Amino acid sequence: MAELKKELGDSESLAINTTTFEGSHLTITQLMSACNTIPFLATNRLVVVEGLLSRFEQKTGGRDPDWDEWKSLNEHASNMPPTTVLMLIDGKTARGNPLLKRIAAISKVWEFPPLKRDSLQDWIRSRVAKCGGSISPRAVKFLTELAGDNLWLLASEIDKLCLYAQGRRIEEEDIRQTTSYAREASIFALVDAIVEKKESAAMRLLHQSFAEGMAPAYILVMLARQLRLMVQALEISGQGTSLMEKREYLGLSPNYPIERLLGQSAGYPMPRLVEVYEKLLETDMAIKTGKWKDDLALDLLVAHVCC
Repeated sequence: MAELKKELGDSESLAINTTTFEGSHLTITQLMSACNTIPFLATNRLVVVEGLLSRFEQKTGGRDPDWDEWKSLNEHASNMPPTTVLMLIDGKTARGNPLLKRIAAISKVWEFPPLKRDSLQDWIRSRVAKCGGSISPRAVKFLTELAGDNLWLLASEIDKLCLYAQGRRIEEEDIRQTTSYAREASIFALVDAIVEKKESAAMRLLHQSFAEGMAPAYILVMLARQLRLMVQALEISGQGTSLMEKREYLGLSPNYPIERLLGQSAGYPMPRLVEVYEKLLETDMAIKTGKWKDDLALDLLVAHVCC
């Protein structure tokens, strides 16, 4: 979006000529009123709508009842002033989305799938190179395990690491010592690995957390939090709400990777989530009563969840 805004003129003038809507309850009259307004002392007006396309996804149980109103969006958009740029932002959207099909012929469509594996590691190396640095293969792998595919966080941490390394190659130990996010992210990487049943990664991250002094009680608390979110996500999965509405319902921040949470919950039927939650309680009690040592109890828990 930042790159697109650069093409639309002066940033200060564009800021006062930008209107943002949440698409779940927007009417086409409201949208076109903003789109048909001439920019004030600027060359362009930008109208941004988040979550409009998802209203018309077939998987949500059918088209939105306002489809008859919105199916003419392509006609309205064709008659907008040439100074208006209408930008629709959404999460994962099917190619067969009826509204997307209506407007595709008069639109530019950009897709930004999350980078995975080799592509993500190439991106990290490229970002480090732009900073004038280099990074070891082990450090690249460690950084991807901690930060996942969140490019915003990765970019921030890479910038810090390049400053710290001062021209020498960035190593895994640099990430451990200097990157605040690495310490914060390690628990999230561990929890994700557990609930996604990546047993080898989960075991390695678990013992790494022990070595770094992370309290077993904290690991249990964070895992319990994730399971609660997964239960809630599973309960609202069939309600036809947008990603933004789901995020608000769950009380999550705008930066939280909600699509990953929805994917995790989809892999667990409700009885299995209840069973894992009970196992979590059993583990907590076993540690507190001295039945099992911390590391053994958590090893058994991870093995049970990942089986």
